[in-house]
Amino acid sequence: MEVKTVAKDTGYSSRKIRLLLNLVRGRKVEDALMTLKFASSPSARVVAKAIKTAAADAENNFQLTASELKIVKIYADDAPMMKRFQPRARGRADRILKRSSHITVVVAEQEG
Repeated sequence: MEVKTVAKDTGYSSRKIRLLLNLVRGRKVEDALMTLKFASSPSARVVAKAIKTAAADAENNFQLTASELKIVKIYADDAPMMKRFQPRARGRADRILKRSSHITVVVAEQEG
């Protein structure tokens, strides 16, 4: 049984989030949370929250054991960007893209 959770509009770019996701992909939930606890990136809190939510959903909705859960899939997709403009010299403007992302976590019970 796989349980899927999506954290939407995280406020961090998907490029920065993917660095953390590569650290925890394929690990047990407990190990992944411990790794993220000591990660230096501020976006580690958002990733940890998404993983905790997936584990809680699996435990409460499907009666799976939290200690045996493993991260099967985890990925970050681009969310809609906020577009802003920065005034520049001679009446010009530069575009600023404030990127965001959606984090998808799929957990399942580890077999064996």
